[in-house]
Amino acid sequence: MGIMSIKNYLCSMSKLWRKSVWIGLFLMVSGTQLLAQCAMCRGSVESTVSAGDTSMAANLNLGILYLFFTPYVLVAAIAIIWYKTSRKNVRKAKGAGSIAG
Repeated sequence: MGIMSIKNYLCSMSKLWRKSVWIGLFLMVSGTQLLAQCAMCRGSVESTVSAGDTSMAANLNLGILYLFFTPYVLVAAIAIIWYKTSRKNVRKAKGAGSIAG
């Protein structure tokens, strides 16, 4: 690895670092507006429940559960696919070894 390639590598890492810092700062600044919506949802649910309508609260709870379980289902699906693929590759490797040997 020459001096120029090391210099190019460090320069690209510096650019990546600067870009990451800017994205992180943007997300921290924009996150404060997202927290304000939670109070709005809570106020709207409280007003409808106090008026006697509980369907909105039930639907909000279902939405929360949906958002809660979705990442776990995706990770489980990826793990199952990964497991089945690795088992298939092990079987192919064992089968190819016995045919050739």
